[in-house]
Amino acid sequence: MTDLVRSRDRERPAQDQDRPPTPRRPRRRRSGVRGPWWLPYALIAPAVVLELLIHIGPMALGVWISFVRLTQLTIRNWTSAPFDGFHNYAVGLDPSGPIGSALLSSVVRTTFFTLLVVGGAWVVGMLAAVLLTSSFRGRAVLRTLFLVPYALPVYVVTIGWAFMFNQRDGAVNALLVDDLHLLSDKPFWLLGGRAFWVVVVVAMWRLWPFAFLMLLAALQNIPDDLYEAAALDGAGPWRAFRSVTLPMVRPANAVVLLVMGLWTFNEFNVPYLLFGNSPPDSARLLSMHIYVNSFVDWNFGLGAAMSVLLLLLLLVASVFYLRLVLRGGEQRA
Repeated sequence: MTDLVRSRDRERPAQDQDRPPTPRRPRRRRSGVRGPWWLPYALIAPAVVLELLIHIGPMALGVWISFVRLTQLTIRNWTSAPFDGFHNYAVGLDPSGPIGSALLSSVVRTTFFTLLVVGGAWVVGMLAAVLLTSSFRGRAVLRTLFLVPYALPVYVVTIGWAFMFNQRDGAVNALLVDDLHLLSDKPFWLLGGRAFWVVVVVAMWRLWPFAFLMLLAALQNIPDDLYEAAALDGAGPWRAFRSVTLPMVRPANAVVLLVMGLWTFNEFNVPYLLFGNSPPDSARLLSMHIYVNSFVDWNFGLGAAMSVLLLLLLLVASVFYLRLVLRGGEQRA
């Protein structure tokens, strides 16, 4: 046996015999040092406490207020306000009563307002994103200017628009009546039925840069090879937009439309800054309606019940929208 091993060693090349043996890699020893069991809980405790104080706590308090009779007569000792059950919800959901009919009207008005603002903001944002996707001189300047409405504080923007829509010496009437001669008389934009369209214009002007920013980021991730292949197949700009651009930005569109819809349906700053505590009926959105019932009419229980109903409405609408988007994505896949 030893002679056989020696003969095999003589048959090996000299370079193999001179090669040093391959060193073994040292095994990594798993560290057995562990922190205390309470360390993960201590790290997330500040976030949990802040979430409870800022969101969960006020939300739970609002739900409790919706079940009590909290008015200007009981606000002084609000912790002992009489329990009212579902009375506030019954009053708010009664379409035959004045409060229920006004709430239903504000829901319809707010839905129409949301569709107009979100649709208009998406169209303008998509056009601007497609325009600034191509390279040309001055593109960086336009990108910066397009983000100005989104960067400015809402109070500054809304007050500026209020001055522009002033009946006597506002810029809008000066342009339409004095310069372009499209109207014979200067209308009152902040009164009557025109007030609704003022809120739509201001809200859309503030919102479209967000859609532009998100859609521009999505468009920049589309490979140029897809557009080149579409051009070779004879597709024009409109066909390439429908067959390439829209399908590729579909996930971003789903998020953008959902976020903008929630923001717009809860819009409060714009109508409040334009009209104060007493907005016209045409501009009384759902958030303003809740505010008037709570802090003008001093019926906090009813306002809290309306807020809970608004939360449930948005929750149901969001779940339905997400299921619709996910189902559409599965069918396309």
